[in-house]
Amino acid sequence: MKTSLSRRQALAGLGLLAATPLAGCIHYESNTDSDPGGTRKGSAGHDRSPMNLERSSFGSLADGTPVSLFTFRNAKGMTVKVTNYGLIITELHTPDRTGKSGNVVLGFDNLPRYLAGHPFFGAIAGRVANRIAKGRFTIDGQEYKVAVNNGANHLHGGVVGFDKKVWKIEGDEVTPEFARVRFSLVSPDGDEGYPGNLKVTVDYTLTADSELRIHYRATTDKATPINLTNHSYFNLAGQGVIDGHQLQLMADRYTPGDEGLIPTGDLISVKGTAVDFTTPHTLGERIEITGLTPTGYDHNFVLNSGGQSLALAARVIEPTTGRVLEVLTDRPGIQLYTANFLPADGIVCTGGVTFPRHGAFCLETQNFPDAVNKPKFPKSVWRPGETYDTTTVFRFSAR
Repeated sequence: MKTSLSRRQALAGLGLLAATPLAGCIHYESNTDSDPGGTRKGSAGHDRSPMNLERSSFGSLADGTPVSLFTFRNAKGMTVKVTNYGLIITELHTPDRTGKSGNVVLGFDNLPRYLAGHPFFGAIAGRVANRIAKGRFTIDGQEYKVAVNNGANHLHGGVVGFDKKVWKIEGDEVTPEFARVRFSLVSPDGDEGYPGNLKVTVDYTLTADSELRIHYRATTDKATPINLTNHSYFNLAGQGVIDGHQLQLMADRYTPGDEGLIPTGDLISVKGTAVDFTTPHTLGERIEITGLTPTGYDHNFVLNSGGQSLALAARVIEPTTGRVLEVLTDRPGIQLYTANFLPADGIVCTGGVTFPRHGAFCLETQNFPDAVNKPKFPKSVWRPGETYDTTTVFRFSAR
């Protein structure tokens, strides 16, 4: 690990003048450190600090590019592991009502499994998460074509989206209240067909109060659509199907779609439908009657908060363990997905646990799908001089 001389140097090359410095951070000057290991502790490095951050090797790509793994810990028994390959959350351990900690996300414990392909486990999806109809959009009279990788449509940034990039490690900060790492990425003009050089930073922060906070910022030199999200698959029981998980969404409307899950443009009330989670319902209660093939949920909900400020969007309770997940966001929508496309015989994840179809759920905070082609949907295009700036919080507890 290489200690920086100043905060200014720690953020050199970031290219975002409005970015908030990480006080007292360590700067990793490149992704080619021969020994990326190290431990950071808060409270001036004292061992009794409630927060802990470690960096270790997670292997390397075929071309030799090294990949790191960061392990965040707090004093309440929560552990989060994040790799700079795709900014994937590989593990997330949180206590149940008895204090026993367990892994509640689907993922792998080694890089080759991710490189072999996976269903966006834990990754950052972008430049535009979710779908763009027919892989086409028009900005200021100019048509752009992006990769068609989901039937007739574009999904989660294309063939080599942000989920398959090795992100630069910009710096970290550890205090008694939180541990944070900042990552950055430059997506060049024409990347996957998108216009503009896009500079992105993502901060992953674990707090002493067991909140995992994800802060996204981006600037561009050409008008371009932006919609970033984290695509973690959760199972608060740590095994089996998620039928018994109780979900409440702070959303009175949703965006119905066609067979390819492209929204019609309408905003429809959820009242009296299988997608009504305005009051708590178990995920298994109506999962077979949503009208999708294969069965399950894969719906974008219109949050009542309107994306105007950070607000509670979803609450999930797993009764057998008592674990609770609350999702807060300042985005206008949230996509509920129930792992409908996992293999019928399941997928083996960390610890040898096999998760079947409907063995997890995703809550993807986002703009509405295909917003770049729907003028009535929320703002989807950012221009030079503007900053895309959004935060999502995953808050964990037990009852």
